[in-house]
Amino acid sequence: MIRSITAADTYPLRHQVLWPDQPLDFVKVPEDEKGLHFGYFVDHQPVSVISLFVDDHRVARFRKFATHPDFQRQGLGSALLEIVFERAIELQATRIWCDARLDAKPFYERFGMKQEGDTFFKGNIPYVKMNLNF
Repeated sequence: MIRSITAADTYPLRHQVLWPDQPLDFVKVPEDEKGLHFGYFVDHQPVSVISLFVDDHRVARFRKFATHPDFQRQGLGSALLEIVFERAIELQATRIWCDARLDAKPFYERFGMKQEGDTFFKGNIPYVKMNLNF
């Protein structure tokens, strides 16, 4: 089941999945309190989370998209991403983007997103910017 959650509800899974070797504050972003946050729940526990931000120029960005390893490749993340795209369109966003780990690029391409620019690094992890115009 997918439902809206608070920013704080996303932190444990963000930390566990994305940056377990960093302090918890590393997975927080300054805009968290302005964002929309969604979780996919199994047995009342969040197993996938994503956060959506739409700026004043109608550009949407999703961040800190994390799915517990035991639940990856089961369609949960895809369902969350579809909700985020729908919500961004409802908020009249004209495009959506994210910084994606390079190994996740094929996942985002399945949703029509395209790489913009060159590979860059956060720590030692390669990333690409992925973009989709609505």
